[in-house]
Amino acid sequence: MAKRIAQFYKVSYEQFKEACLDTFDHFDESDIQEIYQEIRLPKRATKGSAGYDFFTPFPIALNPGKTVKVPTGIRAEMQENWVLKCYPRSGLGFKYRLQLNNTVGIIDSDYFYSENEGHIFAKITNDSNEKKVLELDAGKGFMQGIFVEYGITMDDDVSEERNGGFGSTEA
Repeated sequence: MAKRIAQFYKVSYEQFKEACLDTFDHFDESDIQEIYQEIRLPKRATKGSAGYDFFTPFPIALNPGKTVKVPTGIRAEMQENWVLKCYPRSGLGFKYRLQLNNTVGIIDSDYFYSENEGHIFAKITNDSNEKKVLELDAGKGFMQGIFVEYGITMDDDVSEERNGGFGSTEA
């Protein structure tokens, strides 16, 4: 039987609004409110699926070689010693060479408590060399997240706590 170790939530409206305005200049307050109301929590497609599909909060059209940062509106609370690994959905990778710019998104268990509420972003690139435009309707699955348990070394003595959002633990 699979371990139940996590729960998805929406970030607050204010966090989502801030992320949208930081990324896009064509959304206004009413657009953002409507988009926020329609955000879907990640979900597995079948009982045998390992990955939870993340859905686009708004339509995306991405030309070959172009990149967009997607604020998903989602955060994940999970037990300690677990990580959420995010990958492009395999069909989109196959058809468009869709890539996450950091190759694999790593969402640590303590990210949930960060200043940005643990808001999960995906920076994606259409790396198609066949001149295919990636077009995704709002609510379309584009990324999948898989929860993985991890261990630490016997001599690990880290006591630092997260105090920021994305990139806050970089040296």
